[in-house]
Amino acid sequence: MQHDEQVPVSEAARADHAADDGTHEVLPDVAYERLVLVNVVLLGEAGAGDGRWVLVDAGVPGSAGTIRRAAERRFGRDARPSGIVLTHAHFDHVGALATLADKWDVPIWAHTLELPYLDGSRAYPPPDPSVGGGLMARLSPLFPRDPIDVSPRLRPLPDDGAVPGLPGWRWLHTPGHTEGHVSLWRAADRTLVAGDAVITTRQESAYAVLAQRPEVHGPPRYFTPDWIGARRSVERLAALDPARLVTMHGHALAGPEMRDALATLAARFDDLAVPSTGRYVPSRLASPP
Repeated sequence: MQHDEQVPVSEAARADHAADDGTHEVLPDVAYERLVLVNVVLLGEAGAGDGRWVLVDAGVPGSAGTIRRAAERRFGRDARPSGIVLTHAHFDHVGALATLADKWDVPIWAHTLELPYLDGSRAYPPPDPSVGGGLMARLSPLFPRDPIDVSPRLRPLPDDGAVPGLPGWRWLHTPGHTEGHVSLWRAADRTLVAGDAVITTRQESAYAVLAQRPEVHGPPRYFTPDWIGARRSVERLAALDPARLVTMHGHALAGPEMRDALATLAARFDDLAVPSTGRYVPSRLASPP
């Protein structure tokens, strides 16, 4: 089995443009802020004002000020979100969560299977540095995996798939990277916020994280414990045939080239995304010695 790790796309497939303030706009009501290692997504019309937008994920530790300033530039001074929606609770997605939720006095929404990592009751499985691919993978044993406790503000996402505060959007259960991972989908214009189920940079490599060349990848290998679930999630997302793809690592992409790359990833997931060996690689997927 050959593991190519990525499906390259050209710069022409990029779907975002960076404003003077650094925020990347995809659509008038879809933007993201690039932080160290990760993105946070801002959903709502620019200038929407207080309580009329939603933050998706909460970045790395120490990023609360950056996120708040990005929100004020986009939505107005002192404009708070109606809530914070989490794709999952890995450390680089909840680093500023408690600070922001307390400052804004807003609820936090996550899948029921993700709640134990957010109420202090369960730690994530250990990362797997043996997956190879670069410095980020080798450093992964140092990344925090203990739960945080934001239980006073924590709410389960509605069972009917609605996303609180975002009419027209649905949440989709896309496990694999974590058991309660979700993606967000707006069918009206086929916009997909995939979280880490699919990413558009090679997250295992520090150089690739800095360079941000557009590529379509499976989830970060060193923090993915369920590769069969991850494959099924990518297949589900590819079947949506999205017009644009926003992920938490890398640039937003759009158009036929992106869709072809996503379809290729789904069709060849075991070759392209699954490590040859690793702690969590099922024996039937691993390459022979």
